[in-house]
Amino acid sequence: MGVAGPFPGYAGKPPGPVLDRDEADRALARLGAEHEAIETSLLALQDHAGRRLLEGADLTGVTKERWATTEQSITLLWGYFDAYAAAIEEAREIRARRRSPNHDDLLALTELLRGRSVTMASTATRADPSITGPAKLSEQFSLEELVARMNDLYARSLDMVVASDSVWSALPARIDLLAAELRRTRSLAHSVGVRPGEHPAGDDLESITHELTTLRVQVISDPLAFWLPGPGSAAPGGGRPDTARYDRAARALDDVRREIEAVLAVRQDAEQRLVQLRDVLSRADRTLSEARSARGEVLAKIAASEVPAVSGPPTALQERLAAASEYRRHAQWHRLSPLLESLEREAEDELLRARESLTAVTAPLAVRAELRGRLDAYKAKVARHGLAEDPVLIERYDAARRMLWSAPCDLRVAAQAVLRYQEAVAELLNPRRPFAPEDRR
Repeated sequence: MGVAGPFPGYAGKPPGPVLDRDEADRALARLGAEHEAIETSLLALQDHAGRRLLEGADLTGVTKERWATTEQSITLLWGYFDAYAAAIEEAREIRARRRSPNHDDLLALTELLRGRSVTMASTATRADPSITGPAKLSEQFSLEELVARMNDLYARSLDMVVASDSVWSALPARIDLLAAELRRTRSLAHSVGVRPGEHPAGDDLESITHELTTLRVQVISDPLAFWLPGPGSAAPGGGRPDTARYDRAARALDDVRREIEAVLAVRQDAEQRLVQLRDVLSRADRTLSEARSARGEVLAKIAASEVPAVSGPPTALQERLAAASEYRRHAQWHRLSPLLESLEREAEDELLRARESLTAVTAPLAVRAELRGRLDAYKAKVARHGLAEDPVLIERYDAARRMLWSAPCDLRVAAQAVLRYQEAVAELLNPRRPFAPEDRR
């Protein structure tokens, strides 16, 4: 609470030039408007939803510390305002004494309106020294200084109240909406067998539930811990709520929801995917059987050739496929989902390996077939040129043909025989040109 101080200007030198009547009237009008604006702001702060919430909340952490300081600031603000109002009222009383104030009245008005005429008693200055500076028994202010002090306290108090209210307005409602979505996801997860301890997504749901519960309690009790002040902003409440933890929980829930949707998709098309898997593995098995049969033929028909071994049927994949069928039979969709995904990849890889094995095993037969085709093509060429009865060509053709159509066939020797036949044909067709081996098939 403040009171107007003594007026030494009555007998001493006034603070600056003495106001005339018009100047005093204008100053009083300005101070009156300023008084109304300050009162309106203080009442708005008093009725602010954030302030009422702060008064009734069980606060912790940095919010509890700052609210204790802010409460002192608000109390001090009202004390300053009362002193400010009392000084203005006293000035109005002096001005109302006479229609045309005399010199003493103008001296008194000058001291009140311009001098350090307001003395704050010790009861109004028992605040935290961080607010008002070092503790004093009393302090004197001019009305201008008093307004500056009130503006500073008001801005800091409003900043704290607005920041807390902004966090409370933004985060708890969003957390509640996410918690409702989490409950729906948990219910859906349980319906497809995704439970904690049985599926990673179930463990994630438990973790998200705990995080949202903890986050809501912390936001309610310590909102300023979730406030990011705006860079370089001097306006009260400049900044935004810190939603990093909420955003992480929301992203984690989205990941879990996609996992649940994948499990649901498995439940819908599991039988079709299992049929496709059986078909792929069956084709791989048949290809491997063909490769094993071809390997025996190659070993019997081709000599001096390295034929790669052929692996056995994919029994491990067949066993896992049987396990997948059991999962489907017992509606264990959460186990079936990842198993089907891995089986589909591995089954395609197995089919590719089987085809590569068949290609590698039958490569010598393909080489022999190519040599046979080349030999017959050159024979036809010789016939077109009327050289079919040439004894050298007949001899070399018969030698190459016996090698290619005998078993086992030595591919290296047969290839040399075909090459000799080609050379003889080239020599007869182009006697003046040096021979250059080429394929003219």
